[in-house]
Amino acid sequence: MTGKHVSAAWENWRAGIDLNEYHVRWQRMEQRGEASHGEANFIESLHPTSVLDAGCGMGRVAIELHRRGIDVEGVDLDDDLLAFARADAPHLTWHLCDLATISFGRSYSVIAMPGNVMIFCRTEDRAKIVANLARHLEDNGLMVAGFSLDTSGGALTLTEYDKACTDAGLTLVDRFATWDRAPYEGGNYAVSVHQK
Repeated sequence: MTGKHVSAAWENWRAGIDLNEYHVRWQRMEQRGEASHGEANFIESLHPTSVLDAGCGMGRVAIELHRRGIDVEGVDLDDDLLAFARADAPHLTWHLCDLATISFGRSYSVIAMPGNVMIFCRTEDRAKIVANLARHLEDNGLMVAGFSLDTSGGALTLTEYDKACTDAGLTLVDRFATWDRAPYEGGNYAVSVHQK
C-alpha cells in the first residue's frame, strides 16, 4: 500500500512483510501455547462496554474482544489488511477509513491502538488522529495506545503523544512498559492510558 495518504514508515513495513505469513504467525503462537492475546487481556480488564480498535489491521485484537463478548468495531486505512479481518470475522463491523477524518456518529468507552498504530501514522496527522479519536470517546472513556519508542529523527516521543492527548482533552492515568502491566521505567515501548 503506497500513496500520499500513508507514511513512509508504513510503506517500508508493507514492503518487507509477507501478509499471509504475518496472518498465520499469531495462530502458530497460540498453537504452541504462547501468549498471543496480551492486548485483548489488557483492554478487557478496563471493563469496556464498547471498543473501537483503531488501526485494527487484520483484526486479531478486535476478533478476540468480540469472542469475549465485547461490542467492538475495527477501522483501518489498509484495505489489504482489512480483507483478512473480513474473511476471518465477516459478522463484525470493519471500516476502511482514515483515523484523522473518521466520523461514525457514535462514541465508545475504549478506543484502542494496540499495534504500533501511532508510529505508522504520517507525522502531520498524529495530533489530528488523537483529537479525532478523542471526539469518539464517551465521557470518562479511555484511549489506550501501545507503541515502540524510537530515538531516530522524527520518531514519535511520549512527550509529543502526551501533548496531543492533553490538547484533545485527555489526561494520562496509567503508563506501562508492556501489555502485562510491567512498570514503565523509560524503556523502548510504552502502553499509555488516557482518560477523557
